[in-house]
Amino acid sequence: MSYIEIQCGDVLASVVFIIEGELQEIPQAEAISSHLVTCGPCAAEIEHERAMHSLLQDVLKRTCDEQAPEDLHQSIHNQLRAQMAGAGTTEVVTQFSMTEISIEIDEFGNVEHREIQIEQTHIQHFIEDEK
Repeated sequence: MSYIEIQCGDVLASVVFIIEGELQEIPQAEAISSHLVTCGPCAAEIEHERAMHSLLQDVLKRTCDEQAPEDLHQSIHNQLRAQMAGAGTTEVVTQFSMTEISIEIDEFGNVEHREIQIEQTHIQHFIEDEK
């Protein structure tokens, strides 16, 4: 099979496709694959990028493993008990929350900066039960 020769810059510009396993989706796939077999620096750079991608995925999985706060569990428990007791007033709580996570990792896999921002809005209403 014949292929056109491709430059290192063009190979490295396709790093996302290579790492994500979607190399076959681009027209230069055969030329890139051949280039990576013969060009040690490009192959090393791709392996480095794969390692960084994997590390980032692992860090994100660990960082996003959050649990609901204990006071939320207690609040839900108290609301359920109040409803089961047949209280004359029903408390309706509307809560919105947003979590934003920002992580910066250097080329050696060290976390340089991590920022977690949590915004919460808590609205509490009391509704008189009709009997």
